Amino acid sequence: MYNFRASLLKHFIMQGDRVVVVSPYDMNFSPKLQKLGCQIVNLSLEAKGANPFSELRLFLAYRRIIKQVKPNYCFFYTIKPNIYGSLAAQSLSVPYVPITTGLGYTFMKKNLVAKAAHYLYKFAFRHTPQVWFLNNDDKEEFLRTGLIHPEQAYVLQGGEGLDLTRFKGKKHLYSDAQDAPVDDYHQSNIRFLLSARMLYDKGVKEFVEAAHILRAKYPNAQFCLLGPMGVANPAAITEDQMQEWLEDGNVQYLGVTNDVIPFLQTADCVVLPSYREGISFTLLEGSAMGLPVVTTNTIGCRDVVDDGITGWLCHPKDVPSLVFTMEKVLLMSPEARKKMGEAGRKKIEKEFSVCRVIKQYERLLNEKH
Repeated sequence: MYNFRASLLKHFIMQGDRVVVVSPYDMNFSPKLQKLGCQIVNLSLEAKGANPFSELRLFLAYRRIIKQVKPNYCFFYTIKPNIYGSLAAQSLSVPYVPITTGLGYTFMKKNLVAKAAHYLYKFAFRHTPQVWFLNNDDKEEFLRTGLIHPEQAYVLQGGEGLDLTRFKGKKHLYSDAQDAPVDDYHQSNIRFLLSARMLYDKGVKEFVEAAHILRAKYPNAQFCLLGPMGVANPAAITEDQMQEWLEDGNVQYLGVTNDVIPFLQTADCVVLPSYREGISFTLLEGSAMGLPVVTTNTIGCRDVVDDGITGWLCHPKDVPSLVFTMEKVLLMSPEARKKMGEAGRKKIEKEFSVCRVIKQYERLLNEKH
């Protein structure tokens, strides 16, 4: 809520609206939301739990909170709030909009839990006038499977939106070898950064395998991982697995941060070999900072990249394709990387500014008054 939506929340607070955030309490970010002016309601939820009694308690908790808060409007993000929050708001006749920030593992898997999630989605969304999506592919998937009606579907232009006043570009030179001969470009310390939750679905394993191959040819290249491990997700990478990768010496794990900007300022390229996204915030951040990006030609990733202009696209779950694409960056001149990064910044300014996203929220709320 803070990393992706602080500018949105601040906008409504500054115009006098009461904003209540319902989420599990976080010792780092809940106080930051309070400092913005949000009221915080602590609600525990298990992201990967499927116990029917726990799910019923979650629905009842949402219903109790909505009755206490008496909101004029509810917005729900991520799978369980989308389903159980929507059902609770629906039962109390409170207007609501579920925002599908990505379809995640429930649409990648074909098991009983996924089937149950599909049914619950359809049941929860049946009475809301709008369901928002971050990309057109997710919208089409919901329409294809009959989870919503065509008149409900709306694609939020600009995704979550990025605060371009925070992400202003790199402060250092694009390479330590600006004046190097063409044949020596690969000898510079090109740093690739994958910033995400440490999940297999983010393509972390593919990134590590690509690093192993590329380091044999380009020993000075650096491959860095940044983001939390052990998150509540079936695709989470374990600490033991991470330690095994680190012992190979081809990747560095930079830990967790509350501010990604210093890490982007020391990177030369952002890489995200994800299997599927809503709209990738990591790629938005990298492009806004004037960095070339490498990502997969898949939902929620290709939306952010103009292939060959602002970055490069590779095939998902395909290590040779990722290696080939990352090697393109290694062989680019510093000036070419700089030009590609500048094109990425212009794309974000035009298509993904948070100001554009705020106007769409305002338009919806104004329609209801």
